[in-house]
Amino acid sequence: MTITSISSIVFDCADPAALAAFYAKATGGRVTGADEDFAGVGGGSADLSFQRVDGYRGPGWPAVKHAHVDFRVADVEQAVKELVELGATRPAHQPGGDDWTVLLDPEGHPFCVAAG
Repeated sequence: MTITSISSIVFDCADPAALAAFYAKATGGRVTGADEDFAGVGGGSADLSFQRVDGYRGPGWPAVKHAHVDFRVADVEQAVKELVELGATRPAHQPGGDDWTVLLDPEGHPFCVAAG
């Protein structure tokens, strides 16, 4: 078997439509469909999807380690400012030094922004 590409990265969450709206604004993508249980964002370098999980709670950064998404940006400081204005938060724990900045999306999923 050979995997030829990633079709989507899927996030468990409480509110798929709201989280898709956040990531669409953050990435310049577009919401490709949304209902109570599932939403998608396309038009970027990778599609993102969001599926509702009853009773979902964010992963609790930094206590719980798990997969996350990294984004390249032209200006880290400006990107962090804009992402926070969209609803992201910047946790106190920042293990990347000057190499990247960890942010949490509105439901608590960590993601990183780095120059690139």
